[in-house]
Amino acid sequence: MKVLVPIKRVVDFNVKIRVRADGSGVDLANVKMSMNPFDEIAVEEAIRLREAGTAEEIIAVSIGPQKTQETIRTALAMGADRGIFISCDDELEPLGVARLLKCVVEAESPELVILGKQAIDNDCNQTGQMLAALLGWPQGTFASRLELDGGKARVTREVDGGLQTVILKMPCIVTSDLRLNEPRYASLPNIMKAKKKPLEEKPAADYGVDIAPRLKVLKTQEPAAREAGEIVANAAELVEKLQNEAGVI
Repeated sequence: MKVLVPIKRVVDFNVKIRVRADGSGVDLANVKMSMNPFDEIAVEEAIRLREAGTAEEIIAVSIGPQKTQETIRTALAMGADRGIFISCDDELEPLGVARLLKCVVEAESPELVILGKQAIDNDCNQTGQMLAALLGWPQGTFASRLELDGGKARVTREVDGGLQTVILKMPCIVTSDLRLNEPRYASLPNIMKAKKKPLEEKPAADYGVDIAPRLKVLKTQEPAAREAGEIVANAAELVEKLQNEAGVI
């Protein structure tokens, strides 16, 4: 079975985001970038499927500027077999990403596509669902457990009311949640081996799909600074301030 894992290069989750002075977006100059954490979980799950003898080949695919190849190499160091890099310097919206991924899926014919439920830079949580709609495939989103058996995928989903289990006919789309697994660290020997693994590069324009943006960001601004707290003497004073000053009760 072939597994396709789309991944995204984002600002590292440990970095404090800075907004440009003119409010035109996030300042990415000299900022540490890394693989989207939810996509790391997806790569790990694909590797575990191969270790269990269920999957035979893992393909990591990513879209972005030239430095995105570093992120694909990280996936290869974790254990992916080969990479596909779609070069594109423009900022892509989820629909554009889904359209490009659809072309890759049609060319590679995987039985499973597993990706992070969302990217931590825009939190859109749309690409997996849009890709499933474009392909006409069943989908299991927010997966905290994945089991494959007899051409079917049993996906345990994290929903507002608890857990929901769905059984999908493969090929299918699965988006990973935090509790699906804990990603491994790439060892030094595997990092060295990743440099020799095949990485195919192709411009986004060669796929012939419409990836033009539909949305326009008017302004980006920092969240309002939190005001300092206030210590009260007793519960009665707290209630009085909540009623008369905060107006919340």
